[in-house]
Amino acid sequence: MQQLSPRALAEWLADESRAKPHLLDVREAWEYDICHIADAQLMPMASVPMRAEELEPDAPVVVICHHGARSMQVAYFLERHGLTQVFNLAGGVAGWAEQVDPTMPRY
Repeated sequence: MQQLSPRALAEWLADESRAKPHLLDVREAWEYDICHIADAQLMPMASVPMRAEELEPDAPVVVICHHGARSMQVAYFLERHGLTQVFNLAGGVAGWAEQVDPTMPRY
């Protein structure tokens, strides 16, 4: 699992020459409703073991939570279960709001 900064993710998403990563938001629905990165799929952490097969094993996946701790745990889980390109968004959506999108609501 690799750490990915919010700025590095923003650059990746803006780079038309690169395949877009799958954005996997592992927060709870109420958190996602407050704010989320565009096109992120909500899959709360507790549901990941039952739903991990929905993810393509060889596609890049960026795991997102509020500050980066839950997403790191999920990223390790996904790697142990066969995903080969897993990234943790360091700082989570809080870091994204601070470094990339200051208009994003915070909680």
